[in-house]
Amino acid sequence: MTRQTVKLSALSVAALAAIGFVWFGYRGDNAPTTAQTPTQSTPTPKTNPAPEPIPFDTSQYSITDPASPWVIVNKSNPLSPRDYAPSDLRAPNVALSASASSARMQLRDQAATALEAMFAAATSAGHMLRVDSAYRSYTYQKTVNDRIVAQIGQTAADRESARPGYSEHQTGWAVDVGPKSGGCNLSACFGDLPSGIWVAENAHRYGFIVRYGKTQEAITGYTYEPWHLRYVGVALATEIASRDMITLEAFFDVTGGTTYE
Repeated sequence: MTRQTVKLSALSVAALAAIGFVWFGYRGDNAPTTAQTPTQSTPTPKTNPAPEPIPFDTSQYSITDPASPWVIVNKSNPLSPRDYAPSDLRAPNVALSASASSARMQLRDQAATALEAMFAAATSAGHMLRVDSAYRSYTYQKTVNDRIVAQIGQTAADRESARPGYSEHQTGWAVDVGPKSGGCNLSACFGDLPSGIWVAENAHRYGFIVRYGKTQEAITGYTYEPWHLRYVGVALATEIASRDMITLEAFFDVTGGTTYE
């Protein structure tokens, strides 16, 4: 083969290669080559709306049956019958201010069990508590109320003590607690003690609420009592705590107030 023929062959190969590049790389329509990846937009992730909160079921228990843990007893809503007495009272296995055989140291079994758990937790947190008063019969409440009326008069007594037949203590669901060592027992200053603060912040975990809070007298009918706990069960106590300790009256939209029916 002549040198000139070799040159022509080389030129032919180069020309064919150029034609192939144009055809396969560009195809005359600016299409991307196999080495080029078309730009793809990233889809926007879909977000699901937050589920609607499930309303609290306020029909689980009666608010008028004295045997119910949700029964509401106040000046507008007396017990029915007014001489009601629970059948399952027992003294909780905790520190008591009187003998366990005394009825006023006793609670309904469910509440007593819950109080035992709460006192155990309080002890673990460094707070020693005791029961100062629990169940009171119609007759015993009359004795207590008559004594207070004699001391401070009917009007003042009605802010601090329930008349017989109108007391939560008679249901067996209420308990007064205080420091085991004494001091600020049955007094507003209990709310300022470390043990009183612990009770206010933790009682709902065991099914109790501070029944008569600050600034609530117009609704509950009673002055502030940080020592007075009412058992309503963990579910309701937690719900009430989440609503900044709303009163039972406001929660269930029932009457209360300072005037007896």
